[in-house]
Order: sequence, then structure tokens, then C-alpha cells
Amino acid sequence: MKLSHIASTLGARLENGSPDTEITGVAGIEEAGAGDLTFVANPKYAAAARTTKAAVVIVGEDFAPISAAMLRSQNPYLAFAHAIALFHQPPEYAPGVHPTAVVHPSARIGANAHIGPYVVIGEDVEIGNHAVLLAHVVIYGGVKIGDHFFAHAHTVVRESCCLGNNVLLQNGVVIGGDGFGFAKDDVGRWHKIPQPQPVVIEDDVEIQSNSCIDRASVGETHIGRGTKIDNLVQVGHGSRIGKDSLLAAQVGLAGSSEIGDRVILTGQVGVVGHCKIGDGAIVTPQSGVAGDIDAGAIVSGAPAVDHKLWLKYSALLSKLPEIARAVRNKKA
Repeated sequence: MKLSHIASTLGARLENGSPDTEITGVAGIEEAGAGDLTFVANPKYAAAARTTKAAVVIVGEDFAPISAAMLRSQNPYLAFAHAIALFHQPPEYAPGVHPTAVVHPSARIGANAHIGPYVVIGEDVEIGNHAVLLAHVVIYGGVKIGDHFFAHAHTVVRESCCLGNNVLLQNGVVIGGDGFGFAKDDVGRWHKIPQPQPVVIEDDVEIQSNSCIDRASVGETHIGRGTKIDNLVQVGHGSRIGKDSLLAAQVGLAGSSEIGDRVILTGQVGVVGHCKIGDGAIVTPQSGVAGDIDAGAIVSGAPAVDHKLWLKYSALLSKLPEIARAVRNKKA
């Protein structure tokens, strides 16, 4: 693929290179070789850009010149994502229903659907156009799904849940499993609280492998447009997540959590039930959220506090034995 075509497709400006250069693939900056395209978005890789063997490097508008050809972009990371798509097209699945699939006669499925081996689609299900359901996907009765739905093997969508357009479920996702609700009687036994309410997922949501979005006893569990959820995430019953938020691996939301728009919860963050996290907030890895967080805040620790304050805590930890010893000596 000629460099001129790549530059035009990405909306990037070619500098210090020939538009006729043939690019054969994409690679990381340290692994790239002749014919490869790579990128720099993190300043810590600036030195590697000066020694890379790549044919061309996608860089920011203010990146210092290097010997390799450059494609200057306002957003190098996003441009590289689009470049990968130029060279690695996803598999295509021909329309049709596999003979082992079980589709209820009342189900309504749009045009050009691919229904794979051992898929089960229940009563009164509605699925839009261009759906792909791979092996062993199960769609319970009453589910409503929009266009361009893609479900990888062994995903499950439980009864009466509602999914929008362009929803992507990776392997083993469970949408609408029962919320974790039990009431204790007078002798200490737990009794299940029914969880009849559906999960609602808006357009352009991706949920990655083995994550679970639970249904609620009252209200609904709601995932906003464009939100992306990583592997092994638990979203508790009745929680609401806003638009364009990111939940990284092993995040856990207890029931009735409220997460705003464009929130980032990094790996292994835990959120106590009924807490509210404001728009644009960031919670750093392994933090525990036990109270509400303001919009735009960056918090860390368990319990989570302002990130700058947490940095001060962390700096003092290694000095605690010395401080304790000084206190004991002073008392003596």
C-alpha cells in the first residue's frame, strides 16, 4: 500500500518521505522493520523513534524531526488504530442459519444475519440487520437487539434485555444475569430477591470477555452509548454507566452505582453500592471508592482520595518506621 494512500486515508501530513513508498504492515516502534508503519504517542518512546527501522512513523504535530518519514497527525494513537484497520480486516461471516441452530418461530431476525452452530434464539426475540452470532450464543426470550450486533462464542443475553445498534460482545459475556440480592430471615437464612428488570445497553458499546452485567429487582441496569468495558468486569444490579466511559479489567461496581459520562475506572477499581462518580473523573488502579466523587476529579487509594494527596501518602510510607522510631525516642 502506497504511503500517499495511507496519508490520505488517515488525514495525516507526510513529511520527509516519498509518497510512492510501499508500506507492507504495521508494528511496534521497537520491532518495526523496513516496510512497516509505526507510531509515537507516548513521550517515553521519543528516543526509540530516532533509531527505529520503520519506514514511516506517525507522530504528533509538534514532534521533533527524525530521519524516518513521518506522518503528522493531531491524534497519533487514533491514526495508528485506523492504520491497523487498513492492513488487518476482520473475518467476514456469510449470511445464513447453521442447521444446528435453534431459532424460535416467533423470533424476528433482520437481513444478512449469520447464525452459527448451536446458537439458541428464544421466543419473541427481535434482532436487527447484519447480526453475527457465533457458536453457542444464547439469546433468551423477549430480547430486543438493534442492527450490526456481534456476539462471539458462548455469550448469553438474558430475558427481555434491550441492546442498541453496533453492540459487540466478546466471548463469555453474560448480559442480564440475576443481580446479587438476598434478604435474611429471622433465623439467619438467605432468601433470594427476584431480579426481573432488564439490562439496557445503548449503541456502540463493547463488552469484553467474561464480563457480567446484572439485571435488577427494580429499575434497570443501564450502559450508556459508546462505553467500553474490559474483561472480567462486574456491573452490579441497578447500576448506571454514562456515555463514553471506560471500565478496565476486573473493575467491580456494587449495586446501584452511578457512573457519569467519560469516566475512566482503571484496573481492579472497586465501587461501593450507591456511590456516584461524576463526569470525566478518573480512578487509578486498585482504588476503592467508598463515597461520591466529583466530576473531573482524579482519585487514588483505598479509600480513594485526591490523587495528589495519595502521592504524598505514598511518599511517606517508606519513612513510617523511621518516623515511628523518632516518636518513640522522643517519648523516652
